[in-house]
Amino acid sequence: MNRILCRIALALAGALVAAGALAAMPKQPTLVVPTLDGKSFDLSAQRGKWVVVNFWATWCSPCIKEMPDISKFVESRQDVSAIGIAFGGEEREDVVAFLAKHPVKYPVANVPLDKPPGQFDPPKGLPTTYLISPTGDVAKKFTGPVTSGDLEKAIAAGAKKS
Repeated sequence: MNRILCRIALALAGALVAAGALAAMPKQPTLVVPTLDGKSFDLSAQRGKWVVVNFWATWCSPCIKEMPDISKFVESRQDVSAIGIAFGGEEREDVVAFLAKHPVKYPVANVPLDKPPGQFDPPKGLPTTYLISPTGDVAKKFTGPVTSGDLEKAIAAGAKKS
């Protein structure tokens, strides 16, 4: 039942964005969220690096499949950081237990469905990943699973534009 309600909430959030009921996401969105490790993640503090902002849920099988690849990619590059946004309606304890079984090398925040973080549009589906350029601009939005190859290509394309 919880999964059905979460999917309805995601669809409603997407419809509100499409209808213009929510403000459009700016070119340089802000994002400051408390992470599960008790710290704070501030997107603006990541300037100079590429940043992967990955919205996911514990019940989302494509999300689970992409997480290890994103984690290895981020760990392999000094010019890339990431934040995972658990956006599936789960309780904090459930996300912590999930991450104990599926660890990642980047911080994770658990964000309520009714409060999308910062100035990011609520995802219309999960996973949704944003690649933020070193200048803070949204370089690419991925809807659906993302691979390290996808991120590498997007970074290479974005670097050529700079």
